[in-house]
Amino acid sequence: MFRSILLAVDGSENSIRAGKQAAKLAALIKEAEVTMLYVSDFNEDSNEEVHDGGSMEFELARKKKIQPVRETLERENVYYKTEVMHGRPAPVIIEMANDGDFDLVVIGSRGLNPISEMVLGSVSHKVVNQVRCPVLVVK
Repeated sequence: MFRSILLAVDGSENSIRAGKQAAKLAALIKEAEVTMLYVSDFNEDSNEEVHDGGSMEFELARKKKIQPVRETLERENVYYKTEVMHGRPAPVIIEMANDGDFDLVVIGSRGLNPISEMVLGSVSHKVVNQVRCPVLVVK
């Protein structure tokens, strides 16, 4: 079963739904642990630095984005930890998943239109193709 779950979150609706699914799975096993990973994209960092709100407001904004997922995990009595990393989401998630001892990666699907996905690729698509453990993509 899935004892160690990597849950990629970004604050989107699909990410929140992914958190609910990860919580349901983890609640089935007493020893399960969820690592909630929030990747602060370089573009996001640049935009937030322009506002010059200070690092405390920057951190508060991140916490607000992932709060619904935290509440879901806590409601299900799931042990979890939070990791915040900087970089492009897909490579960071892939590296953490492949370097860690995870049984499952859970990620939300952004639902790009077919043309955008073909040209740009989606984070979830890249993760599915490059991670060595099972991946659950939630819509």
